[in-house]
Amino acid sequence: MTIAITGATGQLGRIVIDKLKQKVAASDIVALVRTPEKAQSLGVSARAADYAQPDTLDAALAGIDSLLLISSSEVGQRTVQHANVIAAAKKAGVKHIVYTSLLHADVSPLNLAGEHMATETAIKASGLSYTIMRNGWYTENYTGSVGAALANGAFMGSAGEGRISSASREDFAEAAVAILSSAGHVNVTYELAGDTAWTLKDLADEVSRQTGKDIAYHNLPEAEYAAALHSFGLPAGLADAIASWDVGASQGALFDAGCELSRLIGRPTTPLATSVEQALKAS
Repeated sequence: MTIAITGATGQLGRIVIDKLKQKVAASDIVALVRTPEKAQSLGVSARAADYAQPDTLDAALAGIDSLLLISSSEVGQRTVQHANVIAAAKKAGVKHIVYTSLLHADVSPLNLAGEHMATETAIKASGLSYTIMRNGWYTENYTGSVGAALANGAFMGSAGEGRISSASREDFAEAAVAILSSAGHVNVTYELAGDTAWTLKDLADEVSRQTGKDIAYHNLPEAEYAAALHSFGLPAGLADAIASWDVGASQGALFDAGCELSRLIGRPTTPLATSVEQALKAS
């Protein structure tokens, strides 16, 4: 069985391929990337594939049995781009699609949910067998700001007391590998999130504990947080989006207590303290 991974040189894709090679032969894995030359370090064959260029997808998917469709990073373009991949997969005779969707996409208040739901609908309408991974937030989305928080003495956000059931990229990658390398996942939708939820104040407290510094959490109104992010150099649209996602977190969008992720990977998800420790070592 030949397994293809889209976005294979991205942060999640690289981990998936590394871990998948421990389960199946490298010769049975194909990396689908815009620039195959950049995928040489992955240790698997690579094919040119661009979500936005359908003419690249037919050849890329030839002979593929299972496809991990990692959602495009181009928010606003995902519905069309993913539809291109799904249509090409059906044409090429792909048997199974695994898709990285959004936690509780069908009821999520996040503005990301619409494109994910459109993709889920397109996959189901294709008639191909599928597995939907409704992934929660990566812990790295927050621990990536540890360095800035230490420099400024505080984390900022608009999540209030919202509980965030995050997990590490490695956790989500292992879930993808489990689905791709074992039976029992046909036409299943998984709600995947970390075992233990936390608030942004909890994150600040954990950084304080590990560094011995007093790191606070400053909760800001959405517009004020967006303006602060923009002042740090983020494009206005991205700053607005990040602030809105924090507000969504305050409304419960990133919380889940089902523990489906840990059951799928056969171990507890990575604790916040461990992710903070790793971020501190890297900062």
